[in-house]
Amino acid sequence: QVQLVESGGGLVQPGGSLRLSCAASGRTFVNYAMGWFRQAPGKEREFVAAISRSGSDTNYADSAKGRFTISKDNSKNTVHLQISSLKPEDTAVYYCAAGSLYSGTPRAYDYWGQGTQVTVSS
Repeated sequence: QVQLVESGGGLVQPGGSLRLSCAASGRTFVNYAMGWFRQAPGKEREFVAAISRSGSDTNYADSAKGRFTISKDNSKNTVHLQISSLKPEDTAVYYCAAGSLYSGTPRAYDYWGQGTQVTVSS
């Protein structure tokens, strides 16, 4: 199976940027599509962005288009989420996930990381 570990979260002021990373321990990382989701306290997990197995195709939530960029490096078993112009409403725990399709549905993913906290506040 695949184990995923997120990093790169932290406290940032509105308008700032963060680059989240997800490291996978599996040897077949190239065979998985990857997704980023986020969950704020008291809310359900929501889709942010996803990328295909090869990394050639991406899928973004409407709210994420323009400020979020997902990328995948199969040679390094890593997935990244670049976030710019951060807003307070971006505050959440961000999770990466691995699955067969770069879907916007959490149930489509088989493996999940523990998440990294992103807090946007003045």
